[in-house]
Amino acid sequence: MTLKHPIILTAGILLLVIAAGVAAFLRRRRGSTYRGGVLAAGTEAVRRLPEYIRRRNLFRFLSVLLALSLAGAAVCTLLLIARPYKTETVTSGVKKRDIFLCLDVSYSIYELNYQLVDSLEEVVAGLEGDRFGISIFNTSTVLFCPMTDDYDFVISRLEELKEYFRLQEEYMKLFGDYEYLYEIPDADMERYYELEQLLNDTEAGTLINNHRRGSSLIGEGLAACLYSFPGLDEDMERTRCIIMSTDNSQQALSKPLVELKEASQICAKNDVTVYGVFPEMQVFDSMDDGMDYDTCLREFKQCVELTGGTFYLAGEKTSVSDIVAGIQRKEALAVAEVTVTKETDQPAVPYILLLVMLITAGITGVILRR
Repeated sequence: MTLKHPIILTAGILLLVIAAGVAAFLRRRRGSTYRGGVLAAGTEAVRRLPEYIRRRNLFRFLSVLLALSLAGAAVCTLLLIARPYKTETVTSGVKKRDIFLCLDVSYSIYELNYQLVDSLEEVVAGLEGDRFGISIFNTSTVLFCPMTDDYDFVISRLEELKEYFRLQEEYMKLFGDYEYLYEIPDADMERYYELEQLLNDTEAGTLINNHRRGSSLIGEGLAACLYSFPGLDEDMERTRCIIMSTDNSQQALSKPLVELKEASQICAKNDVTVYGVFPEMQVFDSMDDGMDYDTCLREFKQCVELTGGTFYLAGEKTSVSDIVAGIQRKEALAVAEVTVTKETDQPAVPYILLLVMLITAGITGVILRR
């Protein structure tokens, strides 16, 4: 145990010794001087009585104990003021991470997104020190949850996304086959407008100028997520990664500001690793949007691996929960040890001794008064 301010203890003990010396000197001086009162003769016989000797010895013992208790309490107080502490070197197995979930929220992969968000809830609940954020995009990007270590808040946002993807599923199953609004039966119109309103509450910010710019602008979505990392331009001792879910089925009506390959190169330049999650082929078949499955898969895979990340194909052989577990393992293995030296105050021992000394002095004082 080391003291932050040892001079306080040294000076305090010196003052205590001086005060004790002065008190002893004055006591001895007062004891050898007659200051008045009734004189008694023949006290030698009383002093030889066993009861007198016992009480005298008890009085002396309690007086010494009281003096020692008060002195000990004073020393313990000085110790606390001098702030005892110890230095610890803590080595942790992994660096702290900043993790962003980047979701393509176009209606083509609602089932994959639901499974991914559902699997990540348990992961977030077990985080310690890592920070987590959520970015969603279609035509434009919304920072759905800023980078934070408030895991309860993150989980509440993940729950909101699960409900949103559940509503997407209901919408597609009920109305996905209708090309025009007038084709919807009158009996279903009320539910149609309800779903439109509920879905719009979440996705409105992701569809800005979609009639002019198109949808599923993958490169812009990844780039916007990348620049949502706090302190991206600073040399921070944190590992950064993005878990991105998309079918890479870009439907641009004008040239995007950033294409996927360019966004991946920017991620690599900033040491941000992208882990890509891609849907199985039947999703493309069900949407029938004219995109080539193999081309979209190959391009996304190449861009993910450009950042040093891993490409995952969700399907019958690989569940989304397995993919999330794999990302966790890779992230844990990829980072280095962090050694931190910290000072921790150690007031417990002198504090307990101070209490013991004060209690002893109090009890002793009460007995002496009697």
